Amino acid sequence: IGEEVKPFTPEKTKEIVMSLQQPAVFCNMVGDWPALHWNAKYLSAVLGGKTIQFRLGLKTVDLDPQFETRCNYVKATLEEFLAWCCGQPSCLSGPFSCYEYSKYWAYADYKYIARIFEDKPEIFQDIRWSDFGFPGRSGKESTLWIGSEGANTPCHLDSYGCNLVLQVQGRKRWHLFPPGDTSCLYPTRIPYEESSIFSKVNVANPDLKRFPEFRNTTAHVVTLSPGQVLLVPRHWWHYVESIDPITVSINSWIELDADHEARVEEAITRLLVCAIKSADDPSDGDLWLNPTEVEATSHEINLQYLNKAVSAYFKCHKAGVSEQARPGS
Repeated sequence: IGEEVKPFTPEKTKEIVMSLQQPAVFCNMVGDWPALHWNAKYLSAVLGGKTIQFRLGLKTVDLDPQFETRCNYVKATLEEFLAWCCGQPSCLSGPFSCYEYSKYWAYADYKYIARIFEDKPEIFQDIRWSDFGFPGRSGKESTLWIGSEGANTPCHLDSYGCNLVLQVQGRKRWHLFPPGDTSCLYPTRIPYEESSIFSKVNVANPDLKRFPEFRNTTAHVVTLSPGQVLLVPRHWWHYVESIDPITVSINSWIELDADHEARVEEAITRLLVCAIKSADDPSDGDLWLNPTEVEATSHEINLQYLNKAVSAYFKCHKAGVSEQARPGS
């Protein structure tokens, strides 16, 4: 039959991605991507004995979100993870031995593909965001997520960019809320992570006594299946859960001009959080920082972040203004 014709050209797809204010699912766009074969078994063979960090959470649903600060962590190979998921007796010892599969889920989330496969750069080309109008964007600018059933990310919004997510194995359910619902989602910066604003509400089991305004939100629920790509527009809140025994997805954040302003806000937030935290009782400091943030940065470094962000913002702002300026204005 020859090459499968994609519903949109790269140019048209980019136009949709950059202008759409609603989430959308793209179908039949990635049929020829080698990355569609990246199931957990294949990745396990590629990675060999390399260990990656898994976050473990309880399958029982509490009224509070399971923030990453409340999870357990193990380093394990994908082979060990798969054996644990399949209930193999070999798991009586090893990294997952303390965690009963019926009670826990495991998630290798937010893994930079460039870092995991730094010794196999040829694998980056399996991911072709050029079909979405972003030439040169590959696995190098993408992130990998591998989870067991029940694995989830607390509801949050990303400060920067919009998000393209390819589902490779299993299905994931996305609960998406528009930026207009922000106040009803009770945003918080604790745990602090640069670029993530969390919701205090456990979307899967909301405490309506504590968070009555949550009733006024409108969730857009999407079940993403293998071969589909989800667009999460800028500042849309999302809670994501794995609903099959094993899920694999790949995402890439697309930078936007509006990010320059967001970087200034984020730099100020970092400055404040670290200043307050250093003045606080250091014993409970671990609950402040999301595990993705290695440590509280010094005042000096935070000022550098702020300085860079402000400079980039004004540079971008000036460029925009000079484009608009007409002779004689």
